[in-house]
Amino acid sequence: MGKKKDGKKSKSGKKKDLDGLSTNDLASAVTQAARAMRTALSRSLSESGLYAGQDGVILALSGEDGLTAGDLASRLGVKAPTMTRTISRMEAQGFLERRNDGEDGRLTVVFLTEQGRATVEQIGRSVADCSAAAVQDFSDKEIKSLLRLLKAMDANLQGAAADD
Repeated sequence: MGKKKDGKKSKSGKKKDLDGLSTNDLASAVTQAARAMRTALSRSLSESGLYAGQDGVILALSGEDGLTAGDLASRLGVKAPTMTRTISRMEAQGFLERRNDGEDGRLTVVFLTEQGRATVEQIGRSVADCSAAAVQDFSDKEIKSLLRLLKAMDANLQGAAADD
């Protein structure tokens, strides 16, 4: 048995062939699209003085101010030392400030400054603009399908990582 006409994996175990592409091209295509999105977003955010990844910190704190570096690292999927360096840089830029936790003096919590709060709207505009550019020729149905598929892909990969 060979490949079926509909492009699905055949009983012979060969990879799907979809208009000259195979599932082996998936990782490269997703990685490249994510890189292009991040580059476009970084370019747009540079107007407000933010660097790549800092938007996530500001958005997390705009939802819940007063988080520890560990909380932020966990929410953003980065390691604690990386988050500590990011917080230090953003504090020097004037976006954040660190304070002792009122309940546990051993902890330090991070808050947005007025300058940091002022960037939330700019981040929202940049995200909306980059998202619109990324799907400019897509129908509403295609956008919904893409979002559903990307969420399913993420869940599959998160599940695979948990199994390791």
